[in-house]
Amino acid sequence: MRVIEWRDMHISDRVRGLLKKRGVETDAAIAAFLAPDFSAHTHDPFLLTSMDHAVARVLSAVERKERIAIYADFDCDGIPGAALLHDFFSKIAYNNIEIYLPHRDREGYGFHRGAIDELKTRGVSLIITVDVGTTALDSVRHASDIGIDCVLTDHHEITGELPDAIALLNPKRGAYPFADLCGAAVAFKLVQALIAEGKRKHPDRFRAITPGWEKWLLDMVAIATVADMVPLVDENRVLAYWGITVLRKSGRPGIRALCNRLRLRQAELTEEDIGFSIAPRINAASRMDEPDLAFKLLTTRDYSEAEILAAHLEELNASRKGVVSAIVREARKRVRERYAENEAIVVLGNPEWKPSLLGLAANSLVGDRGGVVCLWGRDALGRIKGSCRSDGSFSVVELFSGASHAFEEFGGHRASGGFTVATEHVHTLPDVLAKAARTVSKRDIARADAHDALITVNEMDTPLFREISVLAPFGVGNPKPIFRLTRLKISSMRRFGKEGNHIEMSLLCTETGKEARAFDFFRTPDDFTLAPHADTEAAVLGTVERDSFRGGFALRLVDVLPAA
Repeated sequence: MRVIEWRDMHISDRVRGLLKKRGVETDAAIAAFLAPDFSAHTHDPFLLTSMDHAVARVLSAVERKERIAIYADFDCDGIPGAALLHDFFSKIAYNNIEIYLPHRDREGYGFHRGAIDELKTRGVSLIITVDVGTTALDSVRHASDIGIDCVLTDHHEITGELPDAIALLNPKRGAYPFADLCGAAVAFKLVQALIAEGKRKHPDRFRAITPGWEKWLLDMVAIATVADMVPLVDENRVLAYWGITVLRKSGRPGIRALCNRLRLRQAELTEEDIGFSIAPRINAASRMDEPDLAFKLLTTRDYSEAEILAAHLEELNASRKGVVSAIVREARKRVRERYAENEAIVVLGNPEWKPSLLGLAANSLVGDRGGVVCLWGRDALGRIKGSCRSDGSFSVVELFSGASHAFEEFGGHRASGGFTVATEHVHTLPDVLAKAARTVSKRDIARADAHDALITVNEMDTPLFREISVLAPFGVGNPKPIFRLTRLKISSMRRFGKEGNHIEMSLLCTETGKEARAFDFFRTPDDFTLAPHADTEAAVLGTVERDSFRGGFALRLVDVLPAA
């Protein structure tokens, strides 16, 4: 891929300051950050422990015409990973494969014995997983017992004994130089290795793969990397940077159809379009019981089918939004009735709530009040399952571990997790988690006035936007710069949206008289340090965004503060 010579760029003092805040100071680090070189700044796939075993087993299956199953998680990491593996096998004209996506409600996350048994009846002798398998000791053992080999590609935490698979590809294992790849990126590494070894050992079968063809799969890697919220640093930055470049040019009918339906300009897609438009719709498929729909959309070569699939996916997403909104309304009412404002741990549930939607609802409540919010419902098999979200003050996994006796199973990360709880324990869960919170460490949340640089309203223009855009893609580990603006007067303020749950204001610079629009979604005046009202003097924190409604640029609000 073409490399931009970073030394030819004009790097302003402001950008250098922002890079320094990210620990990027040396010439080599600046070059790698601003103009990542795909070949130089990604790692050899054979550095992944057991990659040689994985490649040998897959190529052997291809040569012996075995039936291969790709078993992928049902989210926006597993499904793009399954799509890129599907595309690889299609490219080498190997069609004796099938895709298995577990049902989010009926099966749940994981590598399931029942699915393995079903795949055995279909003649499968090799399963390649995507985004799952690191802790699946019993399932891998069962697969081996019935004559199915497993090549596991995953990125989740390693907590103990490893499954006895043909290969477990996980960047957190062994000496791989970067531990934070997403699941689809690990699957991409497998494809890279298969192509390298396949061209050497089986040139006839791999003749269709031209040099660099695999980089066209980076659109799927970019979607998964952004959606799974892994740190956008090091190798992930390279994969996302070039993956978004590929996504803007992707000939996938499904991507084009989705962009058309969402009125997104494909040639200008950003990480925000992935995070707020594309990924939610891919996830909506499994949340609304049709995970195969998203996979078909990403892999179809038929434009008419893509339009139909995109329309159906949009219907599912609209339905998902409606159900989540109803859950959030009910939960907010119950929070007000049962919890004081200073209580850090909220636990609510309803057997009618769909567990697959509760993470989204919990996110909304955490946005309202901070702390930790755990919501539970009943799945299709009658199990009580739930999701937790944290503002970062408490680790969800530490909380779960401190109350492990209350759960049948649990897992997750610092900011999010999921659990299954027995019916007899669900009503004591609020007290159990509140007690656990007193025994685990609490982290201070960043100060409300934390920011990267000072700017004026007059500076909210194209040159500033171009300056900060060289730091994209933004995400975990590389957040958008937060600017502080002072000497402001709020000249108008209004709430908008069907439920009045978004906020917009006009900011007047008291020194120059220039105005700027500021906004945020799902915020009310009381959510800010200073509740904004017309004719109030204030300071504002926010990120500079293109104003898609009125043209020019606007400020996406982070906080409103008293005037300095």
